[in-house]
Amino acid sequence: MKFKTARTLTSVALVGGLALAALPAVSSASTPTVKNSTFNTSFSTMKYLKSVVKKGKGSIAVILPDTKTSARYTEFDAPYLKQAFKAAGLTSKQYIVQNAQGSDATQFNMAQADIAKGAKVLLVDPLDSTTGALIEQYAKDHGVKTIDYDRLTLGGARHYYVSFDNVKVGQLIGNGEVSCLAAWNVPSPTVLYISYGSPTDNNATLFAKGYNGVLTTAGFNTSATTGTGNKQTVLESAGTWDGNQALLDFQGAFTAHPTINAVLTPNDNNASGIIAYLQSKGLKPKTIPFTGQDASLVGFQNVISGYQCGTVYKPIWLEAQAAAALAVYLRAGLKPPAGLVNGTTPDTLEHRAVPSVLLTATWVTPDKVQATVIKDKVISASQLCTNTAPTVASFSAPTYAADCTTYGIH
Repeated sequence: MKFKTARTLTSVALVGGLALAALPAVSSASTPTVKNSTFNTSFSTMKYLKSVVKKGKGSIAVILPDTKTSARYTEFDAPYLKQAFKAAGLTSKQYIVQNAQGSDATQFNMAQADIAKGAKVLLVDPLDSTTGALIEQYAKDHGVKTIDYDRLTLGGARHYYVSFDNVKVGQLIGNGEVSCLAAWNVPSPTVLYISYGSPTDNNATLFAKGYNGVLTTAGFNTSATTGTGNKQTVLESAGTWDGNQALLDFQGAFTAHPTINAVLTPNDNNASGIIAYLQSKGLKPKTIPFTGQDASLVGFQNVISGYQCGTVYKPIWLEAQAAAALAVYLRAGLKPPAGLVNGTTPDTLEHRAVPSVLLTATWVTPDKVQATVIKDKVISASQLCTNTAPTVASFSAPTYAADCTTYGIH
């Protein structure tokens, strides 16, 4: 996706692979029309929405899904959303950011309670589409507007959807795996899809569409069920975002098919447990390529030490600001500007296109760490370059400090 930048903008800088402009365009009606291209890591654009905040009534409620499947919800989404709302001029009584802790019932109950307390906009990352649809119908019945955050609720009644282009995220993962197979000289690759992610998560379907297309084009048999007689085979395991379950799936598949020499993992959380397990068995760097997304600390440590090919960096600070801005417009009863809502996403159950904010992600390899997540202050060099104690007595932890020196991370 290419972002359009207003002619009135003056200074532009590249941060995390995105064009960032200093100021939003302002309409003749004096209502700020912020664009995706104006958001930055300082959250300075959000202050231009203060006049919009003054026009709104009620509160905005965010309900995130869990803290187990990915560290991003506690490390990035929650604090960034709070920062965005505060920078836009909302008081602490006008927004709330919650986490359902993996419980469908909790997520629905939170939505009911938020609406009872005066929420006019719900921003929901649904645990699954069934729960999401129930929440959105309840909100609709009570005159409350809803936004799908990060995951689309299939069959839902949401007004808008905010996420990254998730088919392209899958393509980044697939291309990363293919490139790594060549760079690491993996012979006769037998690739295991450790999972498609949770089967109840529409994003997982979109990721799979992206990386299946890449591997099929590269000559892999993505419909294989065994590795026998095929030098380029993809084996599939059950869908999950749970790291412990992903490890069990891998152990079962590896026992059945010991020729597996590459693993396509849909996020850093699924990859990290398997990598640690193989390290305890003597795995050497640049031997079995893994992939990932979410730009987690452990993910980048695996990347720079040569155990993970790369990870998809989705700037959550960008997603959080876009979602917060969208919610602020809806709270004020205003139609969001075209520079913010820049696409549509198909709801395959409702058979309609959902107005969407679609953002751009970046594949980050060791040589790009400094120019992306370190520069954007998503993680710090001091965290990344610190060795961690080995979890297995016979295994020596990688020397991340030396890797940081190698790749100019500081």
